[in-house]
Amino acid sequence: MTAGPPIDDIHFDDAPNVDSVPGPNTRALLEKQQEIDSSAVAYPNDIPIAFEEGKGATVRDADGNTYIDMFAGIGVLNVGHSNPYVLEAVHEQADKFVHTVDFPTEARLELIEKLNEIAPAGLKDNNRVVFGGPTGSDAVEASIKLAKYNTGGDGLIAFRGSYHGATPGAMSLTSNKKFKEAYTPMLPEVTHVPYPSTFADNEVGDAESICSRPASECCGSYSCARALEEVQQVLEDPYGGLANPAGIFVEPIQGEGGIIVPPEGFLQGLRDLADDNDIPLMFDEIQSGLGRTGEWWASDWHGVTPDIMTTAKALGGVGFPLSATMYKEELDTWGPGDHAGTYRGHVVGMRAGTRAIEYIQDHDLLAHARELGEYIRGRLQEAADGNDRLVDVRGKGLFIGAEFVDADGAPDDDAVDAIQQYCFEHGVLIWTAGRHGNVVRFVPPLVLTHDLAETALDVVVEAIDHVTDA
Repeated sequence: MTAGPPIDDIHFDDAPNVDSVPGPNTRALLEKQQEIDSSAVAYPNDIPIAFEEGKGATVRDADGNTYIDMFAGIGVLNVGHSNPYVLEAVHEQADKFVHTVDFPTEARLELIEKLNEIAPAGLKDNNRVVFGGPTGSDAVEASIKLAKYNTGGDGLIAFRGSYHGATPGAMSLTSNKKFKEAYTPMLPEVTHVPYPSTFADNEVGDAESICSRPASECCGSYSCARALEEVQQVLEDPYGGLANPAGIFVEPIQGEGGIIVPPEGFLQGLRDLADDNDIPLMFDEIQSGLGRTGEWWASDWHGVTPDIMTTAKALGGVGFPLSATMYKEELDTWGPGDHAGTYRGHVVGMRAGTRAIEYIQDHDLLAHARELGEYIRGRLQEAADGNDRLVDVRGKGLFIGAEFVDADGAPDDDAVDAIQQYCFEHGVLIWTAGRHGNVVRFVPPLVLTHDLAETALDVVVEAIDHVTDA
């Protein structure tokens, strides 16, 4: 029996359908929020919308305007808004029990078993899972603690362009200086090194001569070789600066950094360096995991297994706050209570997570994400042909970035903001990314249909033409 209705049946039929936006009810709610909510609220500054309800890859605002959702709460709603198969289990569980700390429940154990089922090859049947609180930052903090606990080290290697969260340890790994400058000092002994990209490989250089991997195994990317060389120097050069390393922490595809897909040899090079130096390799799969890229985990594209892996966002099924850290069984050296937290037993979120994984499996949404991602990238690449303002289209599956520059070749965040606004006014919600805010980010629900994608891309391409021709 197939889990729940097919993806064609779970959206509002009239998307997109917008009047002049924002409408009066939305404006009233935005004004009230501004009066009584925190000044830290940010998202409505970019898209002035007040949500009323959602179905699949479509949402409605407080005035009844209907939109195609191409950012899914920043990659949270992989199986769509209000997925009926997930909500069936949510209602059933909520009527029975909600909070259990870490006492055993069927919901908890089923999700652990389901995560093992979809784990990267080297973690399958060789892992333990520790659940965390409501954000991915909690999973990152757990990973840092686990790495330090097992190695006795305190130094961490992270990457420029990275984003790992907003709590102190996660923020220390995050490279955005503006984001954390008001909260220094951060964790000591965190070294940030370059993150490679195929887009950066217009540099001239002999990759094999500097690559940490044997020449026969070098992928030929100069930016990759340069990044691996710097990691190796930090770890192995007597004057590398990091005296007591505890691990390497990396996004297999950078999200906030601009949907940066690393060259083929990068993750394997990190795997080799971590092994050579007897430290754990940690992957942040919070945004890129649970099917987002057309594989369960972005690292699956490279066939590289981490020692420790974080997940959150889509783990809660339809938006329930839940995070987890999966790690190799040999690292399970904690004693009872060595890592603790009140909200490690959100059984409703756990039931939702299991149901979401089942829905992805039964509807073959990994293959769907790969195929639909190719279509979206193809449409964007067509828009880029002959347009010197759209300089790169990249990504895997439904994790896609389109990078824009101005007439002088400088990053153009104004163009991206204008594209986002045009799309909003025409019923399509997109988000932004990149170090300079000049990347349009597409992270739609995996249940986005081809028809909805085609309609959305018609609007996106119109927006690109409208803004870059202006």
